[in-house]
Amino acid sequence: MSTITQAQVQVTGGVDTHKDTHTAAVLDTAGRLLGTAEFPATPPGHAALWDWLTGHGQVTLVAVEGTGAYGAGLTRFLHTCGVTVVEADRPDRKTRRWQGKSDPVDAEAAARAGLAARSTSTPKAANGQVEALRNLRVARRSAIRQRADTQRQIHTLIITAPEPLRTDLRDQPMKDLITRCAASRPSTDRASQPATAAMIALRSLARRHRHLTEEIEQLDALITPLVEQINPHLSTLNGIGPDVAGQLLVTAGDNPDRLHSEAAFAMLCGAAPLPASSGKTNRHRLNRGGDRQANAALHRIVICRLRWDQRTRDYTERRTKEGLSKKEIIRCLKRYIAREVYEVLTNPTQPPPLTP
Repeated sequence: MSTITQAQVQVTGGVDTHKDTHTAAVLDTAGRLLGTAEFPATPPGHAALWDWLTGHGQVTLVAVEGTGAYGAGLTRFLHTCGVTVVEADRPDRKTRRWQGKSDPVDAEAAARAGLAARSTSTPKAANGQVEALRNLRVARRSAIRQRADTQRQIHTLIITAPEPLRTDLRDQPMKDLITRCAASRPSTDRASQPATAAMIALRSLARRHRHLTEEIEQLDALITPLVEQINPHLSTLNGIGPDVAGQLLVTAGDNPDRLHSEAAFAMLCGAAPLPASSGKTNRHRLNRGGDRQANAALHRIVICRLRWDQRTRDYTERRTKEGLSKKEIIRCLKRYIAREVYEVLTNPTQPPPLTP
């Protein structure tokens, strides 16, 4: 009987990723652990990890934990090597209580999840225009949150300000309030007085608010044409603007073909209701998982269509007569919209079909 060479042995790898190091484990087709090793989280370390895996046999699959975080660089490298990479979830609490917690144990668990086909999610490619869009949106979302915090702080300072200043500013519109506070010239020599200190703080916050607004406008000027360039038909759907379209594109990634069905996209967005039946009870419950930013984007589309889209309003009226609450109707609409969006995301060159 001829012996099997090492190159003919098929193996599966698993990687537990961290900021500075990656720990890898390798299994054969029978599930036997062939070894574990630690490598630096650098390009030379990625090459050394790949050489170590291929030294045990033909690598058929690598399950990586954290492909969108510490494992992003390794995932891009493995894609260039032509190997199948899947996203490995963290072991559940029961498994960790039974096995303990360490980097080799987590790497082995990732490899076993890949070998048993429990981990089948294809990670985002993160090497194209959608990744550039994601980076711009991170900065924009941060600026919007900071501007909202600044606006709330301005309101709080006005409420607690001494009475003459409070009466003068409390009823002004935010736009006029920002302009007036940013142009004020309080005397810094009297900063120990509450009224002057409040005005100095309001000027600082108003100028920060104005700067953040300019930053958001500059980012929007970059994001809007990029969204149109990636998928020109997505923004033509009713209720979808550049912000919502950008979020849906980021959720799908540079490789939307990894979403094998519209049901998988709905589950990714947390818009697929989960069965919660038992015995004679037959019901579904709200899905609280998935990408919550994508779920919020679908929610904004629904709210817009409830006001401006006649077919959505007709559907709402019909389902209300059937006894559904408004929340239940919105959940149903999210599921339908996820189906419509999926067709456009996976066929960016084809215009969306006309619906009656």
